[in-house]
Order: sequence, then structure tokens, then C-alpha cells
Amino acid sequence: MSLDSGRFVIVGNGAAGTTAAEHIKKNAPGATVTLIAGEPYPLYNRVALPIFLRGRVQEKNVMMRTREVEEKRGVDMRLDTWVEALCSSERVVRTGDGEILPYDRLLIATGGTPRPLGVPGDHLHGVYQFQTLDDTKALIERILESRTAVALGGSYIGYELAEAFSHRGLHTTWIMRGDRFLRRLLDVEGGHVVDLLARDRGVEVIYNDWADEIVSNNGVPSSVRTTNGREVDADMVGYGIGLCYYTELARQAGLEVNKAILTDQHLRTANPDIYAAGDVAEFYDTVIDRHNQMGTWDNAVSHGRLVAQNMLGANLTYTEVPTYVTTMFGSRLSVLGLTPEQHPELQREVQYNFDTRKYRALFFYQGRLVGAVIIGVLKGRRKIEEIIRSREPVEDRRALFDLLGPVDAQEKLEE
Repeated sequence: MSLDSGRFVIVGNGAAGTTAAEHIKKNAPGATVTLIAGEPYPLYNRVALPIFLRGRVQEKNVMMRTREVEEKRGVDMRLDTWVEALCSSERVVRTGDGEILPYDRLLIATGGTPRPLGVPGDHLHGVYQFQTLDDTKALIERILESRTAVALGGSYIGYELAEAFSHRGLHTTWIMRGDRFLRRLLDVEGGHVVDLLARDRGVEVIYNDWADEIVSNNGVPSSVRTTNGREVDADMVGYGIGLCYYTELARQAGLEVNKAILTDQHLRTANPDIYAAGDVAEFYDTVIDRHNQMGTWDNAVSHGRLVAQNMLGANLTYTEVPTYVTTMFGSRLSVLGLTPEQHPELQREVQYNFDTRKYRALFFYQGRLVGAVIIGVLKGRRKIEEIIRSREPVEDRRALFDLLGPVDAQEKLEE
């Protein structure tokens, strides 16, 4: 079989799937590349959804591709289409409308769907998850009708909702189960810096509590009743409590699935014709010599580039340093490489200053720098990434903080 003229089916048109489709077609113009999208939109920038929600950009700035662009590149895009069945022995997939698509190489890049809130009242108009472009547009429409809002969740989505609600002028309450934001990533001091930043922006933060019921008034929320007996006013509620990954196709193919789809360091599954990339891939990470999963845009794009080459016959190993950067209540949050969120055994070195609202943590594994989290303006990023990528032991860990600048200096922070 010549892969230069082979049949490639890619399920999922997020950052990983679209990047892979375009790179396959670029490097093998004679190949047939079918890109299947569950949503009615071509690729859009999920990283831009929080700033779209805050009203800082328009919808047109979120869109990254059009059907016409993909057609010009030779990618056969199927929007609003769902793959219902996979037969790996015959190397075909079947879509919801009954079409049978044969493949020589298959990529599963399906990501996941938000976990349901699962409390009385979570079905009300005015209660939203925050994952897709349509979610964002529904949130914006409701924000314009609201004065009070509750954000639920102690991870990235919960924070993004709290920031957007506050930025839009709503009286905002942020509720989380744990005793701090990102409790598996940040220590107590890091959590306190985030708490200070949130309260600087007028956000009321409630810890160690959770929604027990969303109280209704004429079919829309009026308040959130918590497990500890609080009653918090809310014209609208947004939540983010993790993802359920779309692994059904992998299970149908008899592939090994843990939390997500297991692959080797080349993003290849146990079936040599099937690959996985992006959020849904639990790939073998040669930095820590074990499987790893990273749910960032940067990681998905890097996966897409690499898996395209491997699906065309290369044998490249994934060694990128993924990053996540976002605004945070007038500051910035940057996460690089591996963190205790996925790997609690990592060692931590920390600097912080509550007055300047700065926090830096560097993470080490077997004497090597493998990751970092920075609250405040990030300096020295390229050097930090180079040190992580080098896999060389670090003699003076504290000296690495010099690359990031003084923690007690005031900075002009970006919105």
C-alpha cells in the first residue's frame, strides 16, 4: 500500500484532528483525507472562547477555518456528522447517516464532553456548561439578561466562567469543592494568590462547598443552595467539572483504554492502523517514562503535526513541552510541561509574593526540570522550555528563578 495515495479518516475536527488532516494532505497530495466533525462548525479557537465570553473579541475572531478553505486544501470535511461504529478488521467506519468510509489509517481525535452537574435544577434555562462555541453564545445571551451569576468548579473552566461573569459586571460568586483553585496543581500559597486576584475583582469565593440544588423561579435559576446550607443569588449558573472522553470507538476496536485511549510515544495504538491524538490520547511520555495525558490546545496542535507524519510512515517520538497561558483577573496564568495535577510525585520549588500577586513553582522529576506554573507576567519562557527539553539534571534549582525576574517587583499586567 502506498500511503501517498492512501485513505485517511480523521474523527474529530478540533486542533489535533484539523492539524493532522491538513498536514497529511500537504505532505501526500494524492491521499484521500476525510475529516469528520461532530459540530456544525469547522475549526474554531477554543482558547479564544473565554475572551469571546468576556466580550473582548467578536465571533468572527474565534473562527479559524471555513469549509471553503478545507476544500481548497483538498480535505473532505463532513460537518455535523457522527461516527457511530468502527470495524477495525474491515478498516471501515460507519457514520450516523449510514455512510461507510474505508480507511488505511484512522485517527481518533474526539476529545470529550463535559460531565453533567447532576443536581436538581441543572436542566434549567440559565444553567450552562462551557465547552463549545454554541455554549459560549448561549452564555453571552443569558449574561445580557442577568445581574448575578454563580460559577461552579475549581479548575480552569470554573475560573474562566468566574472571570467572564465578573468582567461583564455581574455580581459573581465562585464555588468550589476544594480548599483552593487547582488544588492538585497549586499549593496553599498559590491558591491564596488566586484568591487575592479574584477578590481584587470583586468575586466572592466559597471553598469546601458545592451546589446541592439550583432553585427555580418560573423555569430559570434564582439561587444556588449549597451542601453547607448557603443560599446564593444566581440569575445564571455556569459549571465545569471535568470531561468524559469519547473512547467508544477505541473500545469497539478492542483497543486499550484507561481514562483515555492508550498510545505509544508515536501516538499509535496497539492497532498499527489506528492512532489517537489530543485530549483523548493517553500517550507514552518519554520524559517521565510512563503514560501521560494533556488537555491543552498547544499539546493538541503538536500532536496533530506529529501524528500526521507518523500516519504517513514516519516513526517520530512526541517530546514537545506543552503550554497553557490565559489571563487571570488582570494577571496571567502560565502552565508549562508536566505538573503535579497529573503526577503528584513531582518535587516542587516555590517563590511567591502576596503583595505583588506573584507565584512561581518549578517541578522536578529525578533531578530534572519537567514543568512550571507561573502567576504573573511570564519571562524566560524559552529558556525554561529549553531546560525541560534537554532532560539534563539541574544542579542549582533556585537559580532557575532568576530567569523569571524578581518576585517582589510590580508589573503592568494584561487584561
